Amino acid sequence: MAKYITPAVTPLNEDRSLDLEGAGKLYDFLIQSGVDGILVLGSIGEFFAFSLEQKKQLISYAVKYIDHRVPVIIGTADTVVENVLALSEFALSEGADAVIVVSPYYFSLTGDSLESYYDMLAEKIRGKLYIYNFPDRTGYEIPADVIRRLALRHPNIAGVKDTISGMDHTREIIKAVKPYRPDFEVFSGFDDNFAHNILSGGDGCIGGLSNFAPDVTRAWVRAFREGNMSAVAEIQKKIDRLMSIYSAGTPFVPYIKRAMELRGIGVKPYASMPLPEPDEAASEKLLAVMTAEGLI
Repeated sequence: MAKYITPAVTPLNEDRSLDLEGAGKLYDFLIQSGVDGILVLGSIGEFFAFSLEQKKQLISYAVKYIDHRVPVIIGTADTVVENVLALSEFALSEGADAVIVVSPYYFSLTGDSLESYYDMLAEKIRGKLYIYNFPDRTGYEIPADVIRRLALRHPNIAGVKDTISGMDHTREIIKAVKPYRPDFEVFSGFDDNFAHNILSGGDGCIGGLSNFAPDVTRAWVRAFREGNMSAVAEIQKKIDRLMSIYSAGTPFVPYIKRAMELRGIGVKPYASMPLPEPDEAASEKLLAVMTAEGLI
């Protein structure tokens, strides 16, 4: 069944402290808009910028506030393995439905090293675990055959988020794993790959545009579930145009937040250091794109 899960931004105050009230309002907005799940502390959630205590504070708040209205996945990646394990145990003990861990970053790793790493995580994490492949941030891909072997050995490895341009690599994962683990969920990480993912036998998307346009992504999911392929095609074109928001500035996180502010969602564009605050030119570009697509 087609799914669209939102990798939620992390609302911050001007002093860059956690805005938990803003987070609650965002979760309500997303749930009321019909998203299929919420990922907390993903890449767009700035997991890399917070201390262990801040992460625990947000995890505890998010899990309790969402209160099983939709599934909650928690990003628990860290450069220190002990932190990954401790945070995963904490998230699951708080009631999270699953955790997701991006592959180790800074140094490139071989397939054997990656297999050993996720073997260890799957054996020690007592709950559902998603693999997260993001070559733009790690510098390498997790090979499809490594994911297949891990999926066959570990029933608690529930799926993968494949954040990669195009569908070649994601399609190879689908072909490698789905015949043996039909329950293994394969999600694309870029919004414009959603339709291709579903048509290839995958499960949908964990995509950032749903932070400010969950009504659009929900309509896309509904069109697939109803077999309305003309609507699927029209929404694909709309999403393709909205993808320009990712290139409004570098990195894209504060620009997604600005788009949310422009749409009246209540999230401010404050992001962790050293991410910039969008300037007037970028804001005007965002406003023009969103106005053209009927979002403002």
